[in-house]
Amino acid sequence: MRLHRLELTAFGPYAGTEVVDFDELGADGLFLLHGDTGAGKTTLLDAVAFALFNKVPGARGDVKKLRCDYADPQRPTEVSLELTVQGRRFRIVRSPEFDRPKKRGSGGFTTQPAKCSLTWLEGWDGEGLTRIDDVAQAVDSMLGMSHDQFFQVVLLPQGEFARFLRSDTAEREVLLEKLFGTGRFLDVEKWFRDRRVAAGRALDERRQVASELVQRVAEAAGEEPSSEPGWLDSVLERLSSAAAAAAALSEETAGVADGAEAMLAQSRVQAEQLRRAREARAQLARVEAADSASWFAERDAARRASPVGPAYGEIAKLQETYKFAGRDEARAAESLAGLGYTGSSLREDAERFREEAGGLGELAAEAERQQADKRRLSVLKDSSYKVERRLLALNAELDVLPERVAQCRLQLDAAAEASARLESLKSRADAALALPDATDALERTKKAVREAIDVHQKAKDVLQQVRHQRLENMAIELAAALKRGKPCAVCGSPSHPAPAQPMLGGVEASDEDDAAAEEQVALDRRTEAERVAHSAELRIQACWEALGSDEPAVVVAEYRTALDLARTRAQRQTEFVALEGKTRELGAEKAQVEQELVVLRTEHASLVVVVEDRGARLDKARGDHEDVLTRRDHLLRLAKALVDLADRRSAREAAAARVEEQRTRVAALATEAGFADVDAAKAAARSPEKLQALDEWITSWERARASALATLEELAGVDPDTEVDLGEVTEVWSAARAAASSAATARHRAQEAFDRVGQLAVRLRAEWKSLEPLETAYAELVGLSDVINGSGQNAKRMTLRSYVLAARLEEVAVAASARLHRMSQGRYGFVHSDSASSKGTRKVGLSLDVLDDYSGRARPAKTLSGGESFLASLSLALGLADVVANETGGALLDTLFIDEGFGTLDSDTLDMVMNTLDELRAGGRVVGLVSHVEELRQRIPTRLRVRKARSGSTLEVSLG
Repeated sequence: MRLHRLELTAFGPYAGTEVVDFDELGADGLFLLHGDTGAGKTTLLDAVAFALFNKVPGARGDVKKLRCDYADPQRPTEVSLELTVQGRRFRIVRSPEFDRPKKRGSGGFTTQPAKCSLTWLEGWDGEGLTRIDDVAQAVDSMLGMSHDQFFQVVLLPQGEFARFLRSDTAEREVLLEKLFGTGRFLDVEKWFRDRRVAAGRALDERRQVASELVQRVAEAAGEEPSSEPGWLDSVLERLSSAAAAAAALSEETAGVADGAEAMLAQSRVQAEQLRRAREARAQLARVEAADSASWFAERDAARRASPVGPAYGEIAKLQETYKFAGRDEARAAESLAGLGYTGSSLREDAERFREEAGGLGELAAEAERQQADKRRLSVLKDSSYKVERRLLALNAELDVLPERVAQCRLQLDAAAEASARLESLKSRADAALALPDATDALERTKKAVREAIDVHQKAKDVLQQVRHQRLENMAIELAAALKRGKPCAVCGSPSHPAPAQPMLGGVEASDEDDAAAEEQVALDRRTEAERVAHSAELRIQACWEALGSDEPAVVVAEYRTALDLARTRAQRQTEFVALEGKTRELGAEKAQVEQELVVLRTEHASLVVVVEDRGARLDKARGDHEDVLTRRDHLLRLAKALVDLADRRSAREAAAARVEEQRTRVAALATEAGFADVDAAKAAARSPEKLQALDEWITSWERARASALATLEELAGVDPDTEVDLGEVTEVWSAARAAASSAATARHRAQEAFDRVGQLAVRLRAEWKSLEPLETAYAELVGLSDVINGSGQNAKRMTLRSYVLAARLEEVAVAASARLHRMSQGRYGFVHSDSASSKGTRKVGLSLDVLDDYSGRARPAKTLSGGESFLASLSLALGLADVVANETGGALLDTLFIDEGFGTLDSDTLDMVMNTLDELRAGGRVVGLVSHVEELRQRIPTRLRVRKARSGSTLEVSLG
């Protein structure tokens, strides 16, 4: 993986847009990133991590605040990163979620959602991606490592690895798990533990099932459970014998019980006949002794009096109607008195008042018109005032429009002139903008030409040297072609007494061909580099020809000014047309408003005369009332009240007549029913419920007498005085029946116990058989789970996860020891141990010490000095980066960053570290150092400085 270009806007402390060209910085393979504390050095690395993974490392990622607080509110936060991974070059542009000012409304902020895009530049023909999830999936598949692993192997924070070097095994295990993703092995351990627990639980459940079946067999058989092999067969045999004996006894007692039951049934029939005869004789005596004649007489009188009761009740209803009619008459009279009436001819006066109100109808219409005209006068007055104010506003607006039209015309002419000059200015501005890039390109091409000339010259020297050596060794080639008895190609002799012998390191024809091919390739590259350099020179020459004698900055500023002015042309044209149209519209509106004002004033004057004349007539007609309408309404209400009182009085008199008519009718009904008067009829009347009860009593009496006579007739041959004793017969039957029931119960229980135990025996034998493979499989699972989790036959007591971490740490120790050995001039190396720590912890296999060659003994990393700790932690970081990259199968990491720690080194040790870094960049890597050490600024010519200010941090590149 190689980084090419990083661009960040309003990100972290960077308020504007800053660009980092890693190709330019990494041309020598090593550059220094330095600046004041808090300026934003680490933010550049955060931007790389954010572009790739939408996260930043460490505690900064927990805050989730990436936007610059003092950036322009209208400037969006964005990070753009160009890089090459596995031969594919692509660009990722990512923006976090942030708050921006609202474009509409009265202010405030709205949340801008996060977005991301991936664009392929080289090495891949696929379509770009715009969904955040799709981009994350593509980055993960190409890098082959998680964000935590990437932060560790690309950004090597020396402080973290120093802590890792000095930490105990528990802390070291946490970091190794994060880097190597051994969570899956922890899942395997947990899976085996869970599987063992689940299998044990399942086996215990199955064992419990078998135990419960044994207990149920014992309970069903009425015996104690036993683990003897033949216990189940003996139980079945005893239960079978007991069932056969109980069946024989049950059949014998059942026959005796059936005979006793037949004798008992016969005795019960005779006793029942005697009981019925006695009850019928007693019932007939009771019925004939009852006073049935009075019941019949009461029922007859009640039936004759039934028409009188409802008719008498109707009198009360009619009296209530009469009472209500009197009350309505009183209310109507009271209402009429309230209107001031004192006469007595109700209906005649009502007719007279209606005729008088009818005569006021025409004047009432004029009164309503009078009120409408008065309201119209008020409306006309208000409308005239509003129209006058509108006319004043139109005059004021028309006064200022000519000046605005003239000003807009001048702006439109200026924009048109700028548009006409824009095309000529653009070509010169393009040349001015292209000049810096062309100059930089020329410098790079000149450097490439020099390098190509050097490479070609070296290849040419190699070719000449190979040819020279081959000419010197030509005799050896000729001697190699000689054959015994064949003539020599040089002298023609068939004998070859002393042919030249091959020498070690001799040059052959293929070596010359290879050297010639390499020289031709170098020549082609040189020719191409010279052609590119010549093209760059022509491009710069064309730019200066287009600029003439003007400065590039002046040309660009002039073009941008003209461009801004030309962009306003359409807007100015629209404004000018709008102002002219508005002038015409306001003039037309002014004429219309003036005409409307004249109409309103004319109508108001004429309406005032009409209202005054009509008012005189209406004052004469209203009399003592407020107006004509009020007087007419009073007359109509008075006529209505008179008619209402007359109707109420007639209704009361009619109700009194109906009451007297009903009383006469009730007396006639009582006489027709055979009663002396109405009171006698009322005394004989019964309610429907009481009359129904009399009917039921008489019907019951007749039914009881008929039933008793029928029963005595049916049992004519039975003497009610005969006695039958059922006690002795019942005792015999009960004893026989109890014996038969007891025998049947014993038979059923014995057979049921035999059947139940037989069924349980089948299930118990099947359960015993199914337990055998489960016991075997569980024993195997327990043994394997113990080994996986560091117990049982696991001699090292090391879990699977610890074993994997120990293997990875051993690889890290080997890779880191090679670098530490060189940087410490052969003194130090790492020693890995898979034994348990001295603290007695079970985290075995994670011990890491330092072997001191001076003493020949291992020592704890905590005993190293500050400079030695830096060398050890840097070696460990580089070794860990290589191992993690190989482990994940990810892309080759061509760009690395090393963070701080160089201030603890002396000059000689710093030389060793710089030599190690030279080895890294010699392999094609680009290494960025993040440090405040002044000596590094003198040693590393390529530097990227971060400057901080109150308005935001900026970047400054120095190429030495």
